[in-house]
Amino acid sequence: MSFSLDTKNELARIEPEKKCCILAEIAGFIRMCGSIRLAGGGKFHIIMTTENPAVARHYKKLIKDYFDIDAVLEVGQGNSLKKGRAYNLAIGPEDLSEQILRETGILMVKEGMNYISDGIYEGLIKTKCCRKACLRGIFLAAGTITDPEKAYHIEFNCSSEILAGDVKRLINSFVDLHAKVSVRKKNYAVYVKEAEQIMDILAILGAHSQIFAFEDVRITKEIRNKANRINNCDNANIDKAVKAAEKQIVWIRRIEEKKGLRFLPDKLYEVAVLRLDHPEATLQELADMMDPPMKKSGINNRFRKIEEMANKL
Repeated sequence: MSFSLDTKNELARIEPEKKCCILAEIAGFIRMCGSIRLAGGGKFHIIMTTENPAVARHYKKLIKDYFDIDAVLEVGQGNSLKKGRAYNLAIGPEDLSEQILRETGILMVKEGMNYISDGIYEGLIKTKCCRKACLRGIFLAAGTITDPEKAYHIEFNCSSEILAGDVKRLINSFVDLHAKVSVRKKNYAVYVKEAEQIMDILAILGAHSQIFAFEDVRITKEIRNKANRINNCDNANIDKAVKAAEKQIVWIRRIEEKKGLRFLPDKLYEVAVLRLDHPEATLQELADMMDPPMKKSGINNRFRKIEEMANKL
C-alpha cells in the first residue's frame, strides 16, 4: 500500500469524542468531496465520493452518530484514469439533507434566499480541536501525501480559489505551518514540502503511527545524504591533494633541471626528495614521514619556499 493510503486508513479509525469535532470533520469531508443535486421542490440530494472503503465506512458511522441518519453506501466504478472502485455515500431529502447542509455551513441564507457557500464555515472551527477535526475531514476527502522515500510533499486538492484560501488559512492557523497554493488547470492545490511541517500536520491529523514511519525514512535519508556528502568531500580533498602534489613536483623538477637538487638547502632538499619518492602522499603523510615528524604547516612552508626558488630560476 502507498504511504498516503496507509495514512488515510489510520485516520479512518479515529472517532472524535466531542460532538462539535464530529460535525467539523463531517463538514470538512462534505465540503471537499461532496456534490449537491437538486431533488425537486427545492430539496437537496448529497453525494460524497471516495475511493477508500475505510473512509466511506468511517463517515457513514460519523453521520449516523451525529445526525442519526443511515447514509446509503453505493459502490461504483472509480476514476476512469485509475483502476478500482468509487464508494458513494448518498443522503436524500427524506434523511434531512437540507439540515445537514445547513449545520455544516454549506447551505446558507442571504436576503431570504438559499445559496451554496464556497469556503469553510468559520463558525465550525472556532476551537483548536475542531480545526484539527475539520482538517482531518479535508485530508480524508481530498488530501494526498507522497512517500517520504521519494519526496516530502503533502497537498489538498481544492475546486476553487476561495476554498483553497480557506484551507491554506486553516493549516496556517497552527504554529509554524506555512502552506502555499498552486494553480493546476481548473483546480488549486494547497501544499507543504518541508519535512518538519509535514510531520506536524500528521500529528494534527492524528496519524501518529505514520509520523514514526515518516521520521524513520527521514533519518535514514539524512544519514545516507550525510555519508554521500562526506564521500564527495573526501574525493574533493583527494583531487585537491593530487593537484597540489603535481605542482610541487613541477617546481622540484625545474630546480633539478636548472641547478640540481643539491642547490636546495638541506631542509628543502629533504622535503623535495620525499615528494619525488611519494608523489601520491598528502602533506600530512609527508609530515609524518619526516624524522623527526613535523607538522603539516611546517611541510607546507618548505614547499612554499621551494616554489619561490623555482619561480626565480
